[in-house]
Amino acid sequence: MMTVTITEAALGIEDLLAVAGGARVELGEGVGARIAAGRAVVDRALDAGDAVYGLTTQVGHGKDTRLSEEEIRGEQRFLVMSHSGGIGPPLPTEVVRAALAVRLNGVARGGSGAGVAVAEILTAMLNAGVHPVVPETASVGAGDVGQMAGMAQVAIGMGRAEYRGEVVPGGEALRRAGITPLILSGKDGLALISANGVSVGHAALVAGRAAAVAEAADIAAALSMEATGANTSVVHPAVGRAKPIPGQVAAADHLRMLLAGSTLLKPGAARSVQDALSFRVVPQVHGALREYIAAARSAVVAELNAAADNPLVSVPDQALVSNGNFHPVVLAIAFDALRIALAQVGQLSERRMSHLWDAFFRQLAGGPPPTVAYGLQLRYPAAALFPELKQLAAPASLDTPPLDLGVEDHGTSAPLSVRKASAALDMLGDLLAIELLLARDVLAAASATPALGDGTGAAFRKVEQAIAAADPQPDAVHRALRDHFPARPATGQPQAPPD
Repeated sequence: MMTVTITEAALGIEDLLAVAGGARVELGEGVGARIAAGRAVVDRALDAGDAVYGLTTQVGHGKDTRLSEEEIRGEQRFLVMSHSGGIGPPLPTEVVRAALAVRLNGVARGGSGAGVAVAEILTAMLNAGVHPVVPETASVGAGDVGQMAGMAQVAIGMGRAEYRGEVVPGGEALRRAGITPLILSGKDGLALISANGVSVGHAALVAGRAAAVAEAADIAAALSMEATGANTSVVHPAVGRAKPIPGQVAAADHLRMLLAGSTLLKPGAARSVQDALSFRVVPQVHGALREYIAAARSAVVAELNAAADNPLVSVPDQALVSNGNFHPVVLAIAFDALRIALAQVGQLSERRMSHLWDAFFRQLAGGPPPTVAYGLQLRYPAAALFPELKQLAAPASLDTPPLDLGVEDHGTSAPLSVRKASAALDMLGDLLAIELLLARDVLAAASATPALGDGTGAAFRKVEQAIAAADPQPDAVHRALRDHFPARPATGQPQAPPD
């Protein structure tokens, strides 16, 4: 089993996805010392009796209320026990693992003021497969406090957890895994809950899937080009040289690769001087999706490797600094923008289906209808899907109301933005699969199937295999194709620890 080492170096998305998929984690050399240096700043502030948010004062609207010595001793446990709340289905295990790993990496940066024991128990929970059970809906994107508190409760032997396929009380899960519950002190409780582990972890998973969907969009468009005899001048390298946007160039390069060997690339093969815009601007629109996937990934990497705690422990200044790093607004906006790009790609796909529909019926003039035309049967469901995809493109990051007596009067809705992006990826995948099926119908109904490109030929065969493997019903064929298209990242599934 793969092991990911948490060090002072930036953690990459691929390593985070590996942990989400079941990889083990370990703390690298020097991490303990860095965490301890931050904790020493907290201990000195406690000894001095300084007014520090969430340490010697209450939180939220009680920020200016000092705690007594007795209250300080119980405050960290109180924070963990009082802030957990949520509704809806539990978060998927891979999201929970990603959230735990995000928080572990954040603690390892040294700015949280947590003790070394916090990092050790997060490591132990990940390696043993103790997965807290927390609801999906809880956070407004200014620290995923409700869900992270639910995870912290398991660390102290409370809450609920899944262990080896069974949901049990958190303390029982730790006992079965041989893990001693964490005893909170210093700033441990606040450090565990005041973090964006769910937003950032889920965002990494979504960003990991998005690249495969972008490639799938190129495949669907290329097969539609084959089916309609499209003009391939739109992917000529000169176009990219004239407007060198990296995503556009990459999309055009991929389309040329898919079409390599196709009849369409022979001189004079195109049937029209230029096609409808849904074919003509594929590199530009699909390129825009690639650009916003890159922006989303950049936002994830920045948040993943940030010291985003409040108050922030600054070891060079020997100070605890009140700040707003817990606000993942760049990430929230990036995933809002990503959903718009996904909807643009879906719009092109849906418009191309109208041209495929026309091509199919033109070919039928005077000839017998085909016996199998699943894409044709799914054309109207595709038209029904696109409005849903468009609705998902509405911004989430502007919708959080003021909370806590107006003190918390701005939120990012990062978890909602990311969750909607995940749904949009699924919906776009559904649309693209229908486009593939409809393009296949046009090609299969032709009097003579043209020589397809290397990539488009492989896509055509994949559709035929799905049809052959599924029950002869449109929804069953669609499901069979979606099992393999778009391809899913090979992160694996969380594994149980060895006996």
